[in-house]
Amino acid sequence: MNPTFTIVDVFAEEKYAGNPLAVVRGGAGLSDEILQKITREMNYSETTFILSEEERDGGYDVRIFTPGREIPFAGHPTLGTAYVIRNEILAEPAGRIVLNLGAGKIPVTFGDVLRMRQLPPTFGRRLDPARLARVLGLERDDLDDRYPVQEVSTGLPAIVVPLKSLDALKRCRVDRERYFDLVRHTEGENVYAFCPEPHEKGNDLAARMFAEGDGVPEDPATGSAAGCLAGYLVEHRYLGTDSVEVRVEQGYEIQRPSLLHLQAERGEDGIGVSVGGKVQMVARGELV
Repeated sequence: MNPTFTIVDVFAEEKYAGNPLAVVRGGAGLSDEILQKITREMNYSETTFILSEEERDGGYDVRIFTPGREIPFAGHPTLGTAYVIRNEILAEPAGRIVLNLGAGKIPVTFGDVLRMRQLPPTFGRRLDPARLARVLGLERDDLDDRYPVQEVSTGLPAIVVPLKSLDALKRCRVDRERYFDLVRHTEGENVYAFCPEPHEKGNDLAARMFAEGDGVPEDPATGSAAGCLAGYLVEHRYLGTDSVEVRVEQGYEIQRPSLLHLQAERGEDGIGVSVGGKVQMVARGELV
């Protein structure tokens, strides 16, 4: 049988919002080259491939590709793929599904929103704020000096950039030459800028994510980077507490409004992070 695919919108309160994802079934025998070509054909920020529809070692084997490369972890592909497995593959809905990803085992639970428990955050280098301002086409004064520009990872590194205002966030325009010069010397290629002013009442923060290195000029919703942000908020006591529960907006500037539910708490074993959101079914199809 030909591989089939499902398109879902992740971190979406309604259809045709959030971050679209293509989930391919039946592609286990395809070469890496073909998987990459299929991903480029789909032309989303990521496409996932379910390698087996039976559990192995307590989870489902899944690979994640961007248009540029395979990656070990990403947030919206994790939630969207778990949603497809639960609703399209399993005979009975499950309350919890584990994905076996390159970064490790990631559990997803189902409730009002889907939630994934990410790997404990690690905190890397602090970067020059003036340099990040130039990369984002901003003034140095647009960045919030109370907090660092820092590389953080919960499975996929992101460069977290604190801004002072929503106005500054809206003005971000990536300088490609400066961006590529930056990421040649960093672990991550995802630049995640955020500010304390949301677009809509009832939400807490707003963010944008840029990943030109992965062929994604701007991502509508980025669960991995949001997980990094959740850990960052606790590590630097951004809200003055050792735990956070916040609603983060993303994608508004590219007409794909998204909502990510972040939780993080400092415990004896470090900072625990989970990221959640809603998933909407959009389409089904077949690769011929």
